Amino acid sequence: MSTNRPLRVAIVGAGPAGIYAADILSKTGLDVSIDLFERLPAPFGLVRYGVAPDHPRIKQIIVALHKVLERGDIRLLANVEYGVDLKLEDMRQFYDAVIFSTGSIRDAALPIPGIDLDGSFGAADFVSWYDGHPDAPRTWPLEAREVAVLGAGNVALDVARVLAKHADDLLPTEIPANVYDILKASPVTDVHVFARRGPAQVKFSPLELRGLGHVPDVDVIVYPEDFEFDEGSMAAIHSSNQTKQVVKTLTDWTLKEPEEFTASRRIHLHFLHKPVEVLGEDGKVVGLRTERTALNGDGNVTGTGETHDWPVQAVYRAVGYFGSPLVDIPFDEVGGVIPNREGRVVDVDGEPVPGVYATGWIKRGPVGLIGHTKSDASETIRHLVEDAGGVESPAQEFATAAEPDPQAVVDFLVARGVQPIEWSGWEQLDAFERALGEPHGRERIKVVPREEMVQIALGTVRPQG
Repeated sequence: MSTNRPLRVAIVGAGPAGIYAADILSKTGLDVSIDLFERLPAPFGLVRYGVAPDHPRIKQIIVALHKVLERGDIRLLANVEYGVDLKLEDMRQFYDAVIFSTGSIRDAALPIPGIDLDGSFGAADFVSWYDGHPDAPRTWPLEAREVAVLGAGNVALDVARVLAKHADDLLPTEIPANVYDILKASPVTDVHVFARRGPAQVKFSPLELRGLGHVPDVDVIVYPEDFEFDEGSMAAIHSSNQTKQVVKTLTDWTLKEPEEFTASRRIHLHFLHKPVEVLGEDGKVVGLRTERTALNGDGNVTGTGETHDWPVQAVYRAVGYFGSPLVDIPFDEVGGVIPNREGRVVDVDGEPVPGVYATGWIKRGPVGLIGHTKSDASETIRHLVEDAGGVESPAQEFATAAEPDPQAVVDFLVARGVQPIEWSGWEQLDAFERALGEPHGRERIKVVPREEMVQIALGTVRPQG
């Protein structure tokens, strides 16, 4: 076939991973035409729907992602779901290569007795609810006075903080009205966070942890008996400034006197406690049983057999995210990722699937910060460019799209009753949300129902006033 046209590339998933991949690909020197698909009516993925609303600093990442998409050389096609609105064989008709950057949005499993009781929740589901994800329920049963959060990462801290924080202190953020109303009525007094290893092994970032100590009318309580450091712990403290800062903050909190705790709500941080069972009565959560663990020299732990029961009426597991399988694409059910070699997707025999790539969490698992996503995307794009024959002779290796005209895929979707939302549509929705927030001195108030988001983006609903 002729190569005197741009290489057509589709990227599925418009979160940070997909946008970074699009940006890097656009700057390779390859003659390329890029479409960025997104299942939701709004772009930005977990930065919009996975970061707690009281984290404006992290949400500033959206500003950088916004600048990439507003340039106009990468086309956004939101409100289009891969596997439902079009499949791989459809995409091959319109594109020479497809990159999957669909992330990890499910909660990882925690196989302990009682984890399925009424009152036991996944943190990812809770985060989606308080972030106004259009696929999440509009209500949430916040009925517990005492809550357990299982996990030792920033998501566990986010969940604990949002549960303990007074709703009025979240009002300046973009928190949706339905979320505020439910948090306002929450009877919670105590949130217990459980980590199975020691203070030197937690995955909290220093900034997140210190922020916990500045939540109004919420005390952070840690227990000296939970502090243990082995050789592995000391090595971690000496080799990582981040670990050193986390341990210092936690140690400082152990020095607080009981009379200093005067807040109406408390967050308790427990270390060396491994959750072994969620306790229930009549199908509902009534407690959590943990086993005391001991460090065994290398930073890992062994159970001691000593157990403790904690009276809680709800349990949130924040033990990690997990990827979801995609139609017609190989999937590793154990790792929750698309099997790949440095971003080249491989089949069950380990052979590369021509023209199919992966990047972000669906490629490497839900680990690392936003910065890792850039280097990850660079690796994937480097291989795509190599496979395309390089910058000097683009498209000669796998340029197979029968209908490479950019309008063809839009016509195909519209014929199927799908209404793609392009960048201009997102700008309308963005302006609408900002207009909702302006009278209240807030940056934005999120529109939550999907149908309403679509109507606003397509121009059938206008801001009031």
